[in-house]
Amino acid sequence: MKRVLFIDRDGTLINEAPPTYQLDSFAKLTFYPHIFKYMNRIAAELDYELVMVSNQDGLGTSIFPEDTFWPVHNFVMKSLENEDIHFTTVHIDRTFPKDNAPTRKPGIGMFTQYLNNTDYDIANSYVIGDRITDVQLAKNLGCKAIWINNDPNLGGMEIQDARKELEKVIVLETTEWKEIYEFLKLGLRKVIHERNTNETNIHIELNLDGSGKANISTGVGFFDHMLDQVARHGKIDLTIQTKGDLHIDEHHTIEDTAIALGEAFAKALADKRGLERYGFALPMDEAEAKVLIDFGGRNWLVWNAEFKREKIGEMPTEMFFHFFKSFSDAARCNLNIECKGDNEHHKIEAIFKAFAKAIKMAVKRDPLSNYLPSTKGVL
Repeated sequence: MKRVLFIDRDGTLINEAPPTYQLDSFAKLTFYPHIFKYMNRIAAELDYELVMVSNQDGLGTSIFPEDTFWPVHNFVMKSLENEDIHFTTVHIDRTFPKDNAPTRKPGIGMFTQYLNNTDYDIANSYVIGDRITDVQLAKNLGCKAIWINNDPNLGGMEIQDARKELEKVIVLETTEWKEIYEFLKLGLRKVIHERNTNETNIHIELNLDGSGKANISTGVGFFDHMLDQVARHGKIDLTIQTKGDLHIDEHHTIEDTAIALGEAFAKALADKRGLERYGFALPMDEAEAKVLIDFGGRNWLVWNAEFKREKIGEMPTEMFFHFFKSFSDAARCNLNIECKGDNEHHKIEAIFKAFAKAIKMAVKRDPLSNYLPSTKGVL
């Protein structure tokens, strides 16, 4: 089955032309940065049919005559073809927003040939565009959206509300074609993992290629704060919902969360080709922490950190060792952790931040490499 990239033109392949947003002269034409380099790679290396989609308000009317549109558009298409970037089809809607035409994005009137054809795998196809209407089009088609979002303010509350409803459709939000290429080449390392025992019920959503979003709830406030550091400083998206037997103590909740998190990492790192594998970090404040990590498939923990207080917040300090030992075992990684300092809170926070930074380094991938980082040939 064929997968499709439905790619918007203005603001995606070429830059927008305000204030009219009508590309009706060569003087207004500039290409989006790095579009030729990465679109060429997408066309050459990946198995997607390329389809261009564009709303051109009033094309063919007196406010947007055809003879001002086609010379520039044809030049754009020829420039892409010269770089071996070939679109099988170009869909252009000429209506105005007020017309509410079914063919106008995000309407799907222009795309029935794909929806009614079993040769196409729409569920695993993508819409790539710079406007919220492109994301809405992806939802209406039943595929996913790659959003080139150059408007961090999102154009006011109306678009913000629309975005909340479309979060599940957006698989990548970026301003860089390099990141789009890397995503399409490698995919997101995103897993949902459950671990349920008689003592704990744990739900984890992990995206190693995220942006640092965290939604943590374990019932142990300081532990939540530390796990939030892992997400934010490791630039991973992390949801953890743990329900444990806190009426007994914190032990099962903390240890089982570590095991489940390690298992989620092991799942997300199943394919280690192009992986950096190693990470290290040495942040310093009044507390100095060193964390080294190796996602090499073998678990081991070196722990050189002591705490004088019995608890930080409601979290027993003895459980810090258990957390990292359980994570190392489940993730099948080697951890070497050292810390010294005066303030107990600062010391453990420095460890978790260094842990996050080490993870960020180790899980980085090179999309141009098929190399497995091991002389053994297996990880």
